[in-house]
Amino acid sequence: MSRAASKYFVVWVVVLAGVALVRPEPFVPVLNYVSPLLGLIMLGMGLTLQPADFRRLVEQPVDIGIGAVTQWVVMPATAYGLYVLLDLPDAVGIGLILVGAAPGGTASNVMSYLGRGDVALSVAITTLTTLAAPLVMPAWVVFTLGQQIDVTFAEMFGSIVQIVIVPVLLGSTLRYLLDRYSPRAAEIGTDVFPVVSVAAIVAIVAGVVGANVDNILTAGLLVLVAVVAHNAVGLGAGYGVGRATGMSTDRVRTCAFEVGLQNSGLAVALATTLFEPAAALVPALFSVWHNVTGPALASFFTWQDEGQESTGAVPGDD
Repeated sequence: MSRAASKYFVVWVVVLAGVALVRPEPFVPVLNYVSPLLGLIMLGMGLTLQPADFRRLVEQPVDIGIGAVTQWVVMPATAYGLYVLLDLPDAVGIGLILVGAAPGGTASNVMSYLGRGDVALSVAITTLTTLAAPLVMPAWVVFTLGQQIDVTFAEMFGSIVQIVIVPVLLGSTLRYLLDRYSPRAAEIGTDVFPVVSVAAIVAIVAGVVGANVDNILTAGLLVLVAVVAHNAVGLGAGYGVGRATGMSTDRVRTCAFEVGLQNSGLAVALATTLFEPAAALVPALFSVWHNVTGPALASFFTWQDEGQESTGAVPGDD
């Protein structure tokens, strides 16, 4: 079940998103439970972490910096380039740049988990970029559009602690205790939680689609082009930089997810609160789209590993 859930993740996302687009009512209430669902997903990822994973972060801090800097530079610059190139309305440009300057989202951690990336590295980059977001996001908006926004550091810090740090630490602690006192239970837990994670993220995506049906159906072609291109450049740049800097295969995958998958939920909240409603359109569409491309790429990586395993190769050796 775990293998099937991971391998066909993108299928479940597309099918449920399509159903939510036609019949949104049953899925919208899921948005009331996004935080606990994400916390559950992060708890499951914590179960995959062992002390050796965190020691590698201390031994190789360069990869954290590479991933963070690539995201800070590539995504906002690409957003501004698309805004100018496509001659988008100012409100749409604000939303696009907010997404580009946003920190790594929880989706990047989930996809690193399901795509057999380095989860510890993913959590570290997400945490670093989130803590820096109160400086990075206003700086990019001011630099590109001349508009200044106020971002509450305490609110963002509290969010990352509650949704990412605490569940991951609880999960990794539980894994340590299970490895020490009940190895069989640890093995069962790491087998079961991918299924739970897939179910949770599919439910969240369906909820986002259901809540944004009108925005999705009325979005202009150029807006859709901007969202698709922005996400593609991020994923490609992250993967390319990881390869170019000599990262291991699992870290290359993580770099791709960290750069290409943004905290679009934060961008939606800021756009809605500080700007006009139209500014939230791009973050809302990005939230849906990256939850299609992310699972698709995670599924591809899983298929790639299974192909190597079937031929006797060891995934991650390249």
